[in-house]
Amino acid sequence: MHVLELLTTVPGIWVWVGALLTLAIFSFLFGDNPLYKVAEHLYVGVSVGYMITIYYWNFFKPDLIDPLFRGGQFIVIIPALLGLCYFAIFIQKLSWAVRIPMGFVLGWGAGVAVPAMLQSYIIRQIQGSLLAPEMLASWDTIVWGIVSFLGVITTVVYFFFSREQKGALKVVANIGIIYIMVGFGASFGYTVMARVSLLIGRLQFLLRDWLGVIS
Repeated sequence: MHVLELLTTVPGIWVWVGALLTLAIFSFLFGDNPLYKVAEHLYVGVSVGYMITIYYWNFFKPDLIDPLFRGGQFIVIIPALLGLCYFAIFIQKLSWAVRIPMGFVLGWGAGVAVPAMLQSYIIRQIQGSLLAPEMLASWDTIVWGIVSFLGVITTVVYFFFSREQKGALKVVANIGIIYIMVGFGASFGYTVMARVSLLIGRLQFLLRDWLGVIS
């Protein structure tokens, strides 16, 4: 019997494996140690192997192998050669070739990203900041519309460095600082909540699935 078949037949074996690896990762709280290094290297190795498999079956095979050898689409040889140029970084005399695919990727990315960024962050921001008639439907939409509008104006004024910020301009800029700090605080709080959620999930796994302390 193969090792994997043996492991799948033993009930709860993967729960123990997951619990021991989780404890090995948590052991970093007491300092760097061999258990943490083993778990870290195992996690990285499994992740890389998994991603290679995913990329092969989802991208490499359907986008290169099948069109080339089954569909006769020889045009895919061009992106394949561009992809191979990335490996030229390991050859000192041919390391310059890596600039070719990077140039294509950066050029294509800039051409696609710039219009998307303008649409998502600038045009949408302008549309959301305008006091449209539908915002007058109820008092809460009016209040939040005005708050959002003032936030945009004061934040833009804060980053307006063509004139010295003094007098009324300084007051408006200080209000913009408050909006910026609120935005940074909300972003930081959301990040902390996401990390705490991951911790709670691991603790639930240890106490419920492994030890059975909680239901």
